[in-house]
Amino acid sequence: MLILLPPSETKRPGGRARPLDSASLALPSLLPQRDAVVAALVALSGDEDRAARVLKLGATQRGEVAVNAGLRDAPTMPAVDRYTGVLFDALDAASLPAASRRWLGAHVLVHSAPFGPVGALDAIPAYRLGATASLPGLPSLKRVWADAVSAALAEDRPRFVLDLRSEAYVALGPVPAGVPSAYVRVVAEADGGAVRALNHFNKHAKGALVRRLAEDRPRLTSRAGFVRWADAAGLRVRDGAEGELELFA
Repeated sequence: MLILLPPSETKRPGGRARPLDSASLALPSLLPQRDAVVAALVALSGDEDRAARVLKLGATQRGEVAVNAGLRDAPTMPAVDRYTGVLFDALDAASLPAASRRWLGAHVLVHSAPFGPVGALDAIPAYRLGATASLPGLPSLKRVWADAVSAALAEDRPRFVLDLRSEAYVALGPVPAGVPSAYVRVVAEADGGAVRALNHFNKHAKGALVRRLAEDRPRLTSRAGFVRWADAAGLRVRDGAEGELELFA
């Protein structure tokens, strides 16, 4: 099973003094796209005012321009440790034992805007770039990434993909039609049995789900297998709309 996670806008600073090596990241066929986006982001960062406008940064966020300017030489850390925020706080990968972290490295990709999907343990720098940004000199990020990411996922040949990304990141690389997959929506059951999608607890539920998977380290190769595991783990999962699973928070 392959799990696709969204990134987070917030990042942990610092890391090891080992610069970004785009060629070492997961899905190596994406190297041309990675190099193009990083080059455009670094070039944009040479003009702080323009970068602030393009990236929609407020006055207190202008320091992010300098972060982007140093992208190629900045310290790096595993992607699953770099990101903070609700999902990654619930996952809390730093507190997992080594075997669980290795499981994350083998089964989880985090879909970033500048690097595309990267392995959970791939070393990346801090950056500021969202899925909907438009970088000068490049087509939209959707045009840069979508077909290339879909092709890379097809080449990787996962037996089953559990897609926990936000819809903005799904647009940057849809799971190809030939790959068995399920898109997960987090829902709650209201009074009277009505089901409603959740926003506030969505990210927390996804992070907690991935943590439980990493702790259990199941060998799952299908949608049915995932649903059986979830049931045994005390999680409530059921079929939703076509191609989707509903996870009850």
